[in-house]
Amino acid sequence: MTPEVEQTRCWVKEVVIGLNLCPFARQPFEADTIRYRVCRAAEADQAYRALIEEVADFVQQPAEKVETGLFIVPQGLDDFGEYLDVLEDAQAALEEAGLDDLLQLASFHPDYCFEGLEADDPANYTNRSPFPMFHLIRQDGLAAALENWPDPESIPQRNVALLRDMGQEAISILLDNCRNASG
Repeated sequence: MTPEVEQTRCWVKEVVIGLNLCPFARQPFEADTIRYRVCRAAEADQAYRALIEEVADFVQQPAEKVETGLFIVPQGLDDFGEYLDVLEDAQAALEEAGLDDLLQLASFHPDYCFEGLEADDPANYTNRSPFPMFHLIRQDGLAAALENWPDPESIPQRNVALLRDMGQEAISILLDNCRNASG
C-alpha cells in the first residue's frame, strides 16, 4: 500500500466515517470495495487524461467488487482552481460519453473552499482531504443508499454544523494526523 493510499484510508476512516460526514461510507470501507488509485501525473492535463482512463476502467468493474473509487492525485493539482478546471472538464466528458447516468464525480482537495465561504471556515473541511482526489460514485449505489436514509438533504447542514462546532483547529489536527499516517 502506498503512503498516499494509507493516508487516504486514514482520512476515510477517521474523518469521513469517524465524524459520520458520509453515512454511506462505512459499508464499502468495511467491505473493502473502495478502489484506491494513485495518479503520478505532474501536470493537470496528464491528471485529466489519467482520470478519464480510470473512469473508463472503473465502469467495467463489477459493482459488488468495486463499489466506489478514490482517484488520488498527490502532485500536479495543488492549485485548487486548476483542480476545479479538471473536475469540470471530467464532468463534461462523462456527460459527452453518456456515463453521467452511471457515475458521479465528487470532489475533495486539501484547499477546498466553497464559493461564498472564507478559506478558514471549518465548513470547507467537508470536502478537504489529504490530497487532491476525485471520488467515483456509482449512481445506482448512491440512489439505493439515499432511498434508505431518512432525510438525506439534512446531511450537508449537519456536517457544516458539526465542523463549525469542532472548530478549524480541531478538524485541521484530525486531517494532519492522517497526513502523517503512513510509514
